[in-house]
Amino acid sequence: MHPVDLVIIVVYLAAMPLVGVLVGRRQRSAADYFIGERSLPWWAVCFSIVATETSTLTVISTPGLIWAASGGYNGLTYLQLPFGYIIGRTLVAFVLLPRYFKGKQSTAYQFLGERFGSTMQGVSSVAFIVTRLLAEGVRLFAGAIPIQLILSHYGLHTQYWQIVVVLTALTVIYALVGGIKAVVWVDVIQLTVYVGAAIVAMIVLATKLPSGWASRASDAGIFKVFDFNFSGLHLLTSQYAFLTAVVGGAIFTMASHGTDQLIVQRFLSCRSIADGRKALIGSGIAVTIQFGLFLLIGAMLWAHNGFRNLKDLGVKSSDDIFTNFITSELPVGVAGLLIAAILASTMGALASALNALSNSTVADLYQRFTKRKPEDSKLLRHGRVWTLVWAIVFAVFGSLFSSRNNPVIEQGLSITGYTYGAMLGAFFLGIWVKRARQLDAIIAFVVTVAVMAYVVLGVKIPPAPGAKPVVLAFPWYTLLGVLITLIVGGALSLRHHTSDPRADPAPEREPEPAGS
Repeated sequence: MHPVDLVIIVVYLAAMPLVGVLVGRRQRSAADYFIGERSLPWWAVCFSIVATETSTLTVISTPGLIWAASGGYNGLTYLQLPFGYIIGRTLVAFVLLPRYFKGKQSTAYQFLGERFGSTMQGVSSVAFIVTRLLAEGVRLFAGAIPIQLILSHYGLHTQYWQIVVVLTALTVIYALVGGIKAVVWVDVIQLTVYVGAAIVAMIVLATKLPSGWASRASDAGIFKVFDFNFSGLHLLTSQYAFLTAVVGGAIFTMASHGTDQLIVQRFLSCRSIADGRKALIGSGIAVTIQFGLFLLIGAMLWAHNGFRNLKDLGVKSSDDIFTNFITSELPVGVAGLLIAAILASTMGALASALNALSNSTVADLYQRFTKRKPEDSKLLRHGRVWTLVWAIVFAVFGSLFSSRNNPVIEQGLSITGYTYGAMLGAFFLGIWVKRARQLDAIIAFVVTVAVMAYVVLGVKIPPAPGAKPVVLAFPWYTLLGVLITLIVGGALSLRHHTSDPRADPAPEREPEPAGS
């Protein structure tokens, strides 16, 4: 590795924990630690949401989405999914957000506790913890894969577990001390780093392209955005079909950004409902622009690699295309910046998960089931202890894997498919079905998780004769889960002749902005 690149990476790794500690070192309360006492600016929260949902694999993999595994090209059709994200986040901003800003809620699942009871709050919190442990723990390991490949190219041979442990140790320093304020402000820096590095890489790449490449890309369908194939099988199995991406993507993001504490905690740290809406809807627009940037890099890489498909390129995976360009063709300094950016995306997602898990553990489980209201300093101490505990769990969990081909990776990354629908369905059940009681919601939740686990892991759709069976496209998982929860919970609620008294909450009010 060139000394300049190495210096950039080392300085970055040292700077991020230091910045996080300086920003959040003066925590005054548990509310400050978990939701920043609702005092953070909306634009910073918006950038933090985008950074939180962006992993190392997003940075590395998105350019490769231009290529289709079948040998053809997907073009820019993946952009249809974030179009759905914008719709879904707008719905969350006006349907769920007001309910979260009522009172002094600090987690998404306190709404379910108030609507149904403490047991339902605990069930949903445990589901979140298990989902986040699997998804983020596996994503931490998966993020170590391209990092190891890049470091190996420069002669630094490491094991996956070593990368996992180092990244976790550096991240927990500022997540432990600084809480949500440190996480959000470091996220802002990290988003700036990886987007800035991607723009620099695109500029460098632009100097290497043959003339007329854009016209040739257009003729080959590389710039195709919409897939209006409405055949039944295509709609069910392709995430690139227009209705699948937009409708399925909207429902999926309603769950991921409306019921997942990882994101809900972000907009709860805003100063008002209006700021929360700006942050949430703005994140949908920002992530669409981000996807567009990385997909454009993919189109440019296609031209740079001689207009060839995956088979002709001779790579094992489309993920390797951008990685090879980073390690082989970026000038000194730029390569180090982009490697630092890849580290940034992994650390940002991990820090967010640690703080969200700690928050949910303390607010949804410890306080709810012990029925204790300890003094604020003790809650703050509990929050930090659980941040450290979950960091250790993540490091151990991520280090258990030794092969990038381990099938558990796919299971871990797909687990949201059968928990998100149950979660969003439980929220809708509480809002729309006034007769539903706690037991109805719990049974519906458990049934949905069980059915979706079977669907995700076992159901195959028979395609054309002679072809291999295929699975349901992931954007449909959440919608199917929501429907199962509403049908089961709604049917069970018919046993009751009156509305649940918990279904008629006190009038909504918007909290005063911090400092008013």
